[in-house]
Amino acid sequence: MTELRATLRVQLHKDFTLFDAAAQVPYLAQLGISHLYASPILTARPGSQHGYDVIDPSRINPELGGEAALLQLVETLRGHGMGLILDIVPNHMAVGGDGNPWWLDVLEWGQDSPYASFFDIQWQSHDPLLSGQLLVPFLRSDYGEALRDGTLQLHFDAERGRFHAQHFEHRLPLTPPSYAIILRGSEDAGLRELGQRFARLGSIADRRAQAEQLCAELAAQAHQVPPLLDGFQGTDEAAQKRLHALLERQHYRVASWRTAADDINWRRFFDINELGALRVEHRQVFEQTHAKVFELIERGLIDGLRIDHIDGLANPRAYCSRLRRRIRQLRGDVPFPIFVEKILGAGEQLPQQWPVDGSTGYEFMNQVSLLQHDPHGELPLSELWQTLSGRPAAFEEEIQQARRLVLEGSLAGDLEEVAQRLLHVARHDIATRDLTLGAIRRALRELIVHFPVYRTYAQACGRSQQDQRFFQQALDGARQTLAEADWPMLPHLDDWLGGASLRTLSPGRARRLRAQALTRFQQLTSPVAAKAVEDTALYRAGVLLSRYDVGFDAEHFSASVERFHQACAERAAQHPLNLLATATHDHKRGEDCRARLAVLSERAAWFAERVRHWHRLAQPLRSAELQQAPDGGEEAILYQALIGSWPLELKADDQAGLQAYLQRLLGWQRKALREAKLNSAWSAPNEDYEAACADFLRRLLCEPAGLAMRQELVDAVAEVAPAGALNGLVQCLLRMTTPGVPDLYHGCEFWDFSLVDPDNRRPVDFPARLAALQAEDDPAARLASWQDGRIKQWLIHQVLSLRAERPQLFSQGSYRPLGVTGEHAAQVLAFLRSQGDEHLLVIVPRLAAGLLGEQQVPHVPPQRWGNTSVVLPEELRGRQVTDLLGDCQATTDQGVALSAALAAFPLNLLRITPLSQEPRHEHR
Repeated sequence: MTELRATLRVQLHKDFTLFDAAAQVPYLAQLGISHLYASPILTARPGSQHGYDVIDPSRINPELGGEAALLQLVETLRGHGMGLILDIVPNHMAVGGDGNPWWLDVLEWGQDSPYASFFDIQWQSHDPLLSGQLLVPFLRSDYGEALRDGTLQLHFDAERGRFHAQHFEHRLPLTPPSYAIILRGSEDAGLRELGQRFARLGSIADRRAQAEQLCAELAAQAHQVPPLLDGFQGTDEAAQKRLHALLERQHYRVASWRTAADDINWRRFFDINELGALRVEHRQVFEQTHAKVFELIERGLIDGLRIDHIDGLANPRAYCSRLRRRIRQLRGDVPFPIFVEKILGAGEQLPQQWPVDGSTGYEFMNQVSLLQHDPHGELPLSELWQTLSGRPAAFEEEIQQARRLVLEGSLAGDLEEVAQRLLHVARHDIATRDLTLGAIRRALRELIVHFPVYRTYAQACGRSQQDQRFFQQALDGARQTLAEADWPMLPHLDDWLGGASLRTLSPGRARRLRAQALTRFQQLTSPVAAKAVEDTALYRAGVLLSRYDVGFDAEHFSASVERFHQACAERAAQHPLNLLATATHDHKRGEDCRARLAVLSERAAWFAERVRHWHRLAQPLRSAELQQAPDGGEEAILYQALIGSWPLELKADDQAGLQAYLQRLLGWQRKALREAKLNSAWSAPNEDYEAACADFLRRLLCEPAGLAMRQELVDAVAEVAPAGALNGLVQCLLRMTTPGVPDLYHGCEFWDFSLVDPDNRRPVDFPARLAALQAEDDPAARLASWQDGRIKQWLIHQVLSLRAERPQLFSQGSYRPLGVTGEHAAQVLAFLRSQGDEHLLVIVPRLAAGLLGEQQVPHVPPQRWGNTSVVLPEELRGRQVTDLLGDCQATTDQGVALSAALAAFPLNLLRITPLSQEPRHEHR
């Protein structure tokens, strides 16, 4: 079993298959990666770029090369001493379209389908018109309009002898008993008699088997069927009524996509109609959706799992426990890491009871980001933002506004379902039977608006201490915004939603109602948080974009060195194998884009003056028809996006380069406008406004009128880029040396100035990366040409080689923060990783833009450190020092002087050993 030292995430799709991944294994092995970390590989919707829309969990996606490609990849990995970690999706599947056989079976047979309990469907909806039916909100227009326009049509599959309705890509199977409605119009007596037999299926116990036989008979007479379809097609009102009557007999109600927000009666992934949630808490569902994964594990092809969207599950702890037990049955006690995709709020820890090895590392991204932001920049940047945008500077206000928007919009139906369930709870108790649905709904909405984390995990025995603390914060917040008349509702919600143990209730209906309401509530707060924060507030706020990313505690602008050390110590104690990510397939901005933008917190006054000047300079670039597009906030955000993502080699007059860059920015801009939901939205695109914003960007980047502006942007980027690159190197080193397992995102071995997907999923130039890795130029030469990104790759290779050489030091070694003295002590972070008598000293600068000054290289001149020194423990003084990155002459007699330790390289790793110990060969 390959020891887990470092992972690299690859995004697989039809243009980068498992075969393509296998071709890059030699390079990744040479780089120092121990495990390839693959996006989902089970069969997804055709053309999927991410793999999270699985339609068939029983086989490897043929678009990725199928099982043969997986076997080749694993064989290649094994040949290079590497393992494979797989991303899996237990919460949902792709629905709609025509590719998911389980979903199509549910549409055809309703509650009689063996898959009816697989999907999280509320068959007995509070809407009486949906009782026993499934809402299918896939129509692109209103239902009546689809009938009139003929976009909803009746079809016959002659080979299978089956009828279905079709709306563009969506196949809607008809239930066989309803075939009688179609066949009774035939002039052929045999077909009419066959129709009568179809009609009688509803009362037959073995109706499915009988239906197969009848459909076979119908297929034998397929040539007589097409004329029957004519009576259900066309623009005449009679045909439309017949088709409507036929559709009314189905196990579903077909409707406009807009109805989903209010009327949906099945759980989705967030608010995405094409992703239906699974009831994986049921053993049969768990086993069937995981069968292929378990087979791969048993065959020894998979070495670890990443669990997508753990918060969507009814009971994450129970799921993880069941998964761990099954893996042990298959693999015994062989180490098998499980990581969960979990966004942790401020002060939140991954529950210790979960038998997992840690999270996927969003929280580490946040910790490094907080460390690299200067608190002195928060006030001037906040004032600039409020002046330009008119929006609040406090991110908490943006979150609350966005939560209300989501709860009143795309997730209104989900909120209503929880409220209805709580009403049933109330009505079942004499003491609460007079509580009204309106009061429950209002209090519930405010409780969720103020929820400080994605969700709680209360079970039959109640809440944990951590969950109780967060729930109390939500109650306190709700009390501030609820009318006083509704305050008495809050204690009831507290009890019903986990405050009171379910075990105090006798088994029966009351307990079951409470348990169901609790589960639904805990499954609702997570998508509300995701839609409000990730998909709304992060696009509305603009104090400094580097503090707005997935998993970030964006309410805080910066944090101290001590807080970073505390987080590292907690991770070492609780989850030493936790993944450490600084770039992901979900990030809003690339890791080096954020690192560059963080410099603006140190140059806040300068940047504020620049933005005000650019605002005036850009006035002629605005559309004559829509002078307000983009608005002040959107313009401010645009300038930050440009500063952060501007390619280092791009000149103000490089037309070809600017055109390519423009295409990237246009994709980002459109998504940013629609996600913000202020002047446009996915549900109601304001195309004129979007066009005006795009024209503004086009003039700025590509037309002569924007040349002066472009040159100023190029000059501004040149001022902050060296400090940004230094930040990038620092976060890179911290990811590879602090407790945990470094996780790289493919392509980010070079500088990563990407924007949100799909920009962060562009093809990677692997040949260039391999050539750079194999080049023999020394680190000084790479540092001198730092713009090409090879210095970052070199740093990664050096440290990952060290991790391979001394794996125990990183996986089991202690973490000890070190003090720093001298005039620039606040601009240094240092710590020791120690095991036995071997010690690794890590030294990195922070908030060093001022120390760099006019330097055009991301390296603080050594003399500027003055008397700054790292304080070593007494027992390590006077020992031998080996520089692992540069060629410094540091000693440990009186601590370690920064002027010596960082003389040859911007940051450093120093190996401290007894004087008698011969230093090993070091990778250079």
